[in-house]
Amino acid sequence: MTSRRRLLAVLLLAVVALTASACLRVPAPDDAPPSASGTIPTPPGLTTDAPREEVPDQASCETGSLRPGPMPPVGRMPTGSAMEGIFARGRLIVGLDVGSNLFSFRDPISGDIEGFDVDIAKQIALAIFGDPNRIEYRILNSNERISALQNREVDLVVKTLSITCDRLQDIAFSTVYYEASQRILALRGSSINGIDDLANKRVCAARGTTSIARLQQRVPSVRVASVSTWADCLVVLQQGGVDAVSTDDAILAGLAAQDPYVHVVGASLGEEPYGIGVNKDQPDLVRFVNGVLDQIRADGTWYEIYTRWLSILGPLYYPPQPLYRD
Repeated sequence: MTSRRRLLAVLLLAVVALTASACLRVPAPDDAPPSASGTIPTPPGLTTDAPREEVPDQASCETGSLRPGPMPPVGRMPTGSAMEGIFARGRLIVGLDVGSNLFSFRDPISGDIEGFDVDIAKQIALAIFGDPNRIEYRILNSNERISALQNREVDLVVKTLSITCDRLQDIAFSTVYYEASQRILALRGSSINGIDDLANKRVCAARGTTSIARLQQRVPSVRVASVSTWADCLVVLQQGGVDAVSTDDAILAGLAAQDPYVHVVGASLGEEPYGIGVNKDQPDLVRFVNGVLDQIRADGTWYEIYTRWLSILGPLYYPPQPLYRD
């Protein structure tokens, strides 16, 4: 064996010996034990103890919407109207989210945004352009809905937006296009079957919604965890971070459709009338939207949309009837 080969052999044996020594090393008593544990990722923006909120006083204001006038022909919007500006732009800008299954969500196969609220918005685009797909969607969380209208980032918000006296101070609303009831989503087999079972429990709700205040009023000892979207609430429930979720039954039904181990329980905690949000400076757009809603109530389109998306909630043979003011 040449000197060079002997040197390589010695070096190789040294490496093997060092490796074996490292593998056989006996840990010192103060060595930290190895750990394979990790933290469960939580939704961004999770707040474990939401501050207390006041329940909106629905008896202190007039919640009727502006009566619609004659509907203009498709593509011929009145001069100087908000609808003319939308027509000239070439698209209707609608604020919604993609985390409210059945109301507005992204289809995992096609990638399209679909749902009950989406189809309602498409009827408004159809009345302006003759094309239901002339819409640009702006994705908003619940806490951004009012400011997006006030800042004219969107023309309309069609996003499970309940009509309240507080909100009527900041924006205008269409007539009610869907009436929901706040209920509870819990794990199957849990001890939670209604409002009385939420005492001292952890419950999830989305920020910027009326659900938090009603929960805190009905169950003073409840601990509310708040997140940005209702889909995040389902994740926190699945991870064991909360005991239940509470919001409108239609939203909860959409969450339950994604997970067979949860279900909607209990009686209604209160009614939630959904309206389409509009900037307060555009009464002509409010009247136009109400005219569209009148049309789809009368010709059966509203019922077709309900049957397509919300039949899981049971049969509903007529839409909410409008309440107008002049």
